[in-house]
Amino acid sequence: MTTHTQSVPDACCSCCGERRDEKSGMGWKRFILPAVSLVLLVSGIILEMPLFWYIIAFLPVGLPVMREAWAVVVGKDFFNEYTLMLTASVGAFFIGEYPEGVAVMLFYSVGELFQESAVSRAQNNIKALLDIRPDSATVLKDGVYRETRPEDVSPGETLLVKAGEKVPLDGTLLSDYGSFNTSALTGESRPKTIRAGETVLAGMISIDKVVEIRAEKAYADSSLARILEMVQEASSRKAKTELLIRRFAKIYTPIVFLMALLIAFIPYFLVTDYVFNDWLYRALIFLVISCPCALVISVPLGYFGGIGAASRNGILFKGANFLDLMTSVNTVVMDKTGTLTKGVFKVKDVVSPVYDRRKLLDITATIEKYSAHPVAKAIVAASPDVETAIAAQVEELAGLGVKGYIGEKEIMAGNRKLMHKYAISYDESIDTLTETVVIVAIDRQYAGYVSIADEIKDDAGAAIQNMRALGINRTVMLSGDRSAVVNQVASALGVDEFHGDLLPEGKVKYMETLKADPSRIVAFVGDGINDAPALALSDVGIAMGGMGSDAAIEVADVVIQTDQPSKIAVAIRIAKTTKRIVMQNIVLAISIKFVVMLLGAFGIATMWEAVFADVGVALLAILNSVRILTFHADKQN
Repeated sequence: MTTHTQSVPDACCSCCGERRDEKSGMGWKRFILPAVSLVLLVSGIILEMPLFWYIIAFLPVGLPVMREAWAVVVGKDFFNEYTLMLTASVGAFFIGEYPEGVAVMLFYSVGELFQESAVSRAQNNIKALLDIRPDSATVLKDGVYRETRPEDVSPGETLLVKAGEKVPLDGTLLSDYGSFNTSALTGESRPKTIRAGETVLAGMISIDKVVEIRAEKAYADSSLARILEMVQEASSRKAKTELLIRRFAKIYTPIVFLMALLIAFIPYFLVTDYVFNDWLYRALIFLVISCPCALVISVPLGYFGGIGAASRNGILFKGANFLDLMTSVNTVVMDKTGTLTKGVFKVKDVVSPVYDRRKLLDITATIEKYSAHPVAKAIVAASPDVETAIAAQVEELAGLGVKGYIGEKEIMAGNRKLMHKYAISYDESIDTLTETVVIVAIDRQYAGYVSIADEIKDDAGAAIQNMRALGINRTVMLSGDRSAVVNQVASALGVDEFHGDLLPEGKVKYMETLKADPSRIVAFVGDGINDAPALALSDVGIAMGGMGSDAAIEVADVVIQTDQPSKIAVAIRIAKTTKRIVMQNIVLAISIKFVVMLLGAFGIATMWEAVFADVGVALLAILNSVRILTFHADKQN
């Protein structure tokens, strides 16, 4: 079959060998030999030509198959589609059915061409994704912009991206603003406006102006590089159904050969009017229709198409096995901040019984600037003088906050659990607030608090409804935020169950409780480094990949590049559609082949019917598989 140098389906319609062909493309020249054979076959039937004419008609399509058969037999693979079809074709010549002998090989070759076309189409989806890799980067060196390879750019260097060019590395926008096409990464066609200080990802395309970007990561660590790596690796992780079909084909083909022999010879001992040629003809029909090509190519093609369709919708499955598993998920557990809420915080208020509001904010920002948490970034953004401030011995306490020293003073900033840990009394009226609150203590004395506002993502409510419509019978929200805040968000979204004030180990403990019920197939959705343990523990870990932490993306089985919770339901729909198509192909192929096998064995079906049934089933299964390649989330109910 046609292949490229990137990962492709490992099923190239080879019944036993999982062979890869290195032919290059589906050019019109590939149709010349079958066309010649077809013309000779039709003219031979019409003109009632002798044997030599059909031998000539056989050679254009028969010789390539004979070469393939010889190659696999030399490799000690005796029972495969090539030897099966060759045996049937030569056998038809042996009993004098010359047109049928040519037809077996001709229609098998035509079926191969259609299969190659379908596989090529699936491969082109991945090839198109690979083509978004930037070829070069324009980097500022010694006051001059120079062109270089993206791999040679170091973090901290300034990049110039012209209108229409791809962003080569993840970075921070230095220009005032820019409009970017993000469809290659997210599947969203709508341009995205990014402002100074915000993140720009490799693979985005600057639409209308020249922009400057400060590289923040090496190319190998960029979002684009991770996407490409995950997509290329995905096809190597097979679904259970796919692996079962492969094992089935390896056992099935030699059994078919044995049964054909039995059909040809056993009747000699059972019937009085035994005619060898008649029973051999039935055996040959049995061989033709029994070829498992439809299963061996269409099942992997279906899964590969599902991975490609998901990629185009901004969802990355790290393997076909996770497509299968996603169809069984009945419980979805979600983090709050950055998953269901935007995670883009803004300081709403600063309250202190001791300090001036601005001074407390500056003190808090000085200690928080050493944290990567979204809340910490919001506080830092609200304090313009924090750049020159210095803190020492800063320690980030997971799920609690940060502590360190500014001069001789010990500063603590975090949630109420941090205060309880160090036995610090604070204004308990804070617990009734529905905003996220950072409590500040100086020298272990309550100094005030900073309230932070976050917003629910626009599609979060629809995400919960859509998941329910797809059979998710339990939605849960877990958060380290205060229960009052979590309750407000959960009520607004209609989540079935929620838990706040959780440390990372609390999320893990809850996940372990869910997993103790064998009827629960659990997906966990998160974006932070603190979500990584829960992602690893879940049956299907789903990471928000646009702004998610590297740890979450690495551990997850599925990555949502758009950071949209509504894509969870899209991922489930793609998985269910893929599984449905795969099962349709299996039922279609097995049922039709079984019926025609019986008809052939009892002398009712002819070789012509066997040929058309075999090729027809393969084409129907392939066309059915190709449907998943056209999946569009916005066209689904």
